[in-house]
Amino acid sequence: MALTLLRGIRTPTLFRRNAGLFFTTIHPPLSSFTTRAESVQATESKAAPKSIQLATKEAAEHKTQGFEAVIGIETHVQLSTVTKAFCSCPYNYGSQPNSTVCPTCMGHPGTLPVLNAKVVECAVKLGLALNCEISMTSKFDRKQYFYPDLPKGYQISQFDIPIAKEGYLDLDLPVEFGGGHRRFGVTRVHMEEDAGKLLHSESGSYSQVDLNRAGVPLLEIVSEPDMRTGIEAAEYGAEIQRLVRYLGVSNGNMQEGSLRCDVNVSVRPVGQSKFGTKVEIKNMNSFSAINRAIDYEISRQIVLHKEGQADQIVQETRLWDESSQKTFTMRKKEGLADYRYFPEPDLPEIVLTSDYIDEIHKSMPELPEAKRRRYENMGLSMQDVLFLANDDNVARFFDSTLEHDADAKLAANWIMGDIAAYLKNEKLSIDEIKLTPLELSELIASIKNGTISGKIGKEILIELIAKGGTVKSVIEEKDLVQIADPVAIEAMVDQALADNPKQLEQYRAGKTKLQGFFAGQVMKASKGKANPVLLNKILAGITAGGASAGGCVLWAMLSLPWMVSGTASSPGKASPNMLLSSSNCT
Repeated sequence: MALTLLRGIRTPTLFRRNAGLFFTTIHPPLSSFTTRAESVQATESKAAPKSIQLATKEAAEHKTQGFEAVIGIETHVQLSTVTKAFCSCPYNYGSQPNSTVCPTCMGHPGTLPVLNAKVVECAVKLGLALNCEISMTSKFDRKQYFYPDLPKGYQISQFDIPIAKEGYLDLDLPVEFGGGHRRFGVTRVHMEEDAGKLLHSESGSYSQVDLNRAGVPLLEIVSEPDMRTGIEAAEYGAEIQRLVRYLGVSNGNMQEGSLRCDVNVSVRPVGQSKFGTKVEIKNMNSFSAINRAIDYEISRQIVLHKEGQADQIVQETRLWDESSQKTFTMRKKEGLADYRYFPEPDLPEIVLTSDYIDEIHKSMPELPEAKRRRYENMGLSMQDVLFLANDDNVARFFDSTLEHDADAKLAANWIMGDIAAYLKNEKLSIDEIKLTPLELSELIASIKNGTISGKIGKEILIELIAKGGTVKSVIEEKDLVQIADPVAIEAMVDQALADNPKQLEQYRAGKTKLQGFFAGQVMKASKGKANPVLLNKILAGITAGGASAGGCVLWAMLSLPWMVSGTASSPGKASPNMLLSSSNCT
């Protein structure tokens, strides 16, 4: 959607009725109505050196060549409260425009805000999770500015006394990006209300205002400028999302606007303590977009520095354009905005007690960082740890499976492998399937004790995920118990050898890869139920000049140690040729 300059706005009617709904319609003069993305793209394409467009790869590979980036993030988290921050209106994403509004959130004269206590609880909870100092006394302030979707002409926010400050966030970088532990400072967390939303027409001749979102509670998290790469910034945003979902204070869905990140980027020579000129980037709707936008902006600023055009880097807000993979100027910032903050006269101070904070602290769940450290202590790899702790529902499923005495590594493998693949293909979450942690632990145990093979286990898993039930009932119903009787398997081997004399001769002539062919024939005949370890030991006894007579193969197998559990013990030292040669087996 093209962003527009709203200069020369006139409002002939404050509200007009459209299909039974009220919209605020803004009609700018057509002559002054310009498409920002088009005008800026045309201007910058002429002025920008071609080398800027080719420099993204350098930044992505962190080849900053004597420069370093300084990155900070302002994150807005929309809270999952039943009602808005200062009135009783509900908020449901996707509702018809202007259908969940009232005189208070529409800014009508004579209305008074009433604070939703749940907003304070969420703020304290997030502040504690971010290791912040909680303000025992804080207040709300009015932030004065004009924007068409801000009906009051000011925003209720917090200025000099935020509810939480001076914290930090720990995270682990993904293995594919080099791994490693990071700690990023958090300057403050404060409460505020959201504004409405502008809906621009396709023709560009007018815009409409949807006030459903006006008054929805937000928490703004301001980081310290501690990040140096796009990857670090993207992972910081992902960890914030993880945190609010674990806490249950927000769904954190970026596509719904429940989590929005504005990134501040500057570049300076390595070793310089003074910050460079800060540029703000908006319009990023995924963490990968945050990474790419920062890498592009870093490279753009480095090129300007190298070409002696550092003065062209000005304090401004730029938009990330996904299609062109570039940032474009949205608006210039001449200096710090004067929002004329003053204490909100219609709301009292927020006074907390130690008992209130302690009660919230006790109610908090295990957080992602603590969960990762616990999984790491189990001996799981960092790749396993990051996958399992990424989603609270997945972590809860994994923990419940372990409570039924399942092996941690085997449980992780099943969840990260077959179960994750099924969830991805069917577009489901793990709490939407019919498989229970108890049955996953039973499945793992059944494979481990040799009741079923791993192959049959996969088939049972899919049925349990889709239809539910128990491992035991599926095994009995479909007669899937693994064949672990050496006499029965040996008979099937004899039949496979008799049916394929040509392949047997080739095998005895040295084409040892055909052992897999014979194993496949036996598994096909047994419908996958033959114990694979026992089967391979029997097949290993077939050597050049050997016999396939029943007693010979069986005797050879019984003379070697094997485990019904499905894991082979150390093989004996006797030569198979000695055990199964024609002279020994008659």
